[in-house]
Amino acid sequence: MKKLMLVLLLGMSMLFGSMDINTATKAELMQIKGIGLVKAGMILEFRKTNKIENLNDLKEIKGFGPSLIANIKKSLQK
Repeated sequence: MKKLMLVLLLGMSMLFGSMDINTATKAELMQIKGIGLVKAGMILEFRKTNKIENLNDLKEIKGFGPSLIANIKKSLQK
């Protein structure tokens, strides 16, 4: 049942356009190529004490390099 709900939520978010990196849920973040459970959690932790003004702010998180940030940019522009 949880998997079904996750699939429905992911599908709905794709229908309604791009996401906001500052408000995206863990499930939404995991839709981005290269972002899995752990990295999505890292973004959520980072957001607790930082507002992401620019995606380059994510470079402060260990493991977030130029190629991952490029994937995030592509996903947010859709």
